[in-house]
Amino acid sequence: MTQLVRLSLSIEKSLYERLEKMVQTSGYGNRSEFVRDLIRAHLVKRQWQANETVVGTVTLVYDHHARNLSEKLIDLQHHHHGAVLATTHVHLDEHLCAEVILLKAKAREIEHLADRLRQQKGVLHAELAMASTGIDLK
Repeated sequence: MTQLVRLSLSIEKSLYERLEKMVQTSGYGNRSEFVRDLIRAHLVKRQWQANETVVGTVTLVYDHHARNLSEKLIDLQHHHHGAVLATTHVHLDEHLCAEVILLKAKAREIEHLADRLRQQKGVLHAELAMASTGIDLK
């Protein structure tokens, strides 16, 4: 079991009040869990900045009737086959598709692939969600 450490800190009253409001409105049961998640989010950001091995998802919405788009998207994923863990493809209507690509690689490789996917003609929206392998977050 993880050992807990108590700490105290001093912050301006206005920041404290904003923290309390954020804790309340976010649905956290207590301030400690909220602060732990803030710290973890910062650690994930630093992992990405340091180009560590991370996890990310790219969500695409695209028109599958766009000329050769499906082939281009598949080719890009095959080119980065070592990074692609899984892909989920769904049909939104007769023309639009959504695809979620789960990736694990160095941060720059994931960012590069996300940029290349986003740049394809017919891709209407592409969003990269940055996550961690979780190894350094315990």
